[in-house]
Amino acid sequence: MIGVPFAAHRTVRVGVIGLGNRGSGMITGWAAVPGCTVTAVCDIRADRARRAADRLQSKGHPRPAEYGGSADSYARMLGRADIDLVYIATPWEFHYEQGRAALLSGRHAVVELPIATELRELWDLVDTSEKTRRHLLLSENCNYGRNELAMLKAAHDGLFGDLTNGHGGYLHDLRELLFSDTYYTDSWRRLWHTRSTASFYPMHGLAPIAAAMDVNRGDRMTTLSATSTAPRGLADYRARFVPRDHPSWKEEYVNGDLVTCMIETAKGRTIRAEHDVSSPRPYSRINTLAGSRGIVEDYAKPRPDRRPDLRRTGPQRPHLARLRGLPQGVRPLAVAEGRRRRGQQRRPRRHGLRTAVADRPVHAGGAGAGHRRLRLRGLVLARAPERPVAGPGRAPGGDPRLHPGRLA
Repeated sequence: MIGVPFAAHRTVRVGVIGLGNRGSGMITGWAAVPGCTVTAVCDIRADRARRAADRLQSKGHPRPAEYGGSADSYARMLGRADIDLVYIATPWEFHYEQGRAALLSGRHAVVELPIATELRELWDLVDTSEKTRRHLLLSENCNYGRNELAMLKAAHDGLFGDLTNGHGGYLHDLRELLFSDTYYTDSWRRLWHTRSTASFYPMHGLAPIAAAMDVNRGDRMTTLSATSTAPRGLADYRARFVPRDHPSWKEEYVNGDLVTCMIETAKGRTIRAEHDVSSPRPYSRINTLAGSRGIVEDYAKPRPDRRPDLRRTGPQRPHLARLRGLPQGVRPLAVAEGRRRRGQQRRPRRHGLRTAVADRPVHAGGAGAGHRRLRLRGLVLARAPERPVAGPGRAPGGDPRLHPGRLA
């Protein structure tokens, strides 16, 4: 609901559903943000809820109420009166049901990705959010990564000219973890590869590109087409490394190793989104954004013994500008037209949200700085006086109740 303000809260009270790998790390992160307290924790396994409460208490935080032991434990937790925001970090198949229940209980919800797995579920969540006037947020921590915020600010400052295309995704060799008996509870993530051909999890790379293009804040996605390679990676890994008595030998993998989505927007831009967790490859979210005057390639790593070949393009010679203030070893290349005078200082392209949390000692939970900024932004919005809600670094726009070109 872009443009719909949060009501102000002096202290934001958070209830957490799902205490596996992500949820158990995030509870201390939520509790560490000033103006936030975790009042309840829930997991179908009651021992996880107890350990989570013990952990918060051991760190000096108030002990949260514990819920667990059954599939409907989260519904009992939502009956409490001391919860303002619900954070959901359960397996994908439960996100829609639990996110919708949180909205209907009168709470805002932050849901790990994907927020739902069917198109009808997604539109139902939009309708439920607007009906209840409660916000449902995708917990996309990569939007708040250092490089992504630098790219966002550079795009909004016009460094790349008129944006024409972007490329993002999630390329991560998860084969060892997918066949682990302990990492993904009940092998839930591997089992998704036996159910359908789909791009399960491209949002880490897709969301930052969409933010830079102002999708739903001036532009919108209109069409999507997808292709898939054959499903070879998981079966091959199993044949070479997994014992014959392992339960996975009863499974047939149908999802392609590489699923590529081509997306067009109302303004004529194109976005390529890729997903591959079944192949031996380096980690990458791709994170490429291009326009009429330049391009940024986050994961480009040129040979250290030579500079990229930057040839003259018209009357001006392009210059290579590195977006300043990035992690050591991760240096996105930004090639933009224009001449820089000798000795002229490059201005850092630092997003204000990154600056606001750069020196905060909140190093607990989640997936690093991106999640810390996501939590801080969510809490700042929820605690502030009523004002419109905008995306990172951008003003709101559009009527949230109108959805032109809605796909059924």
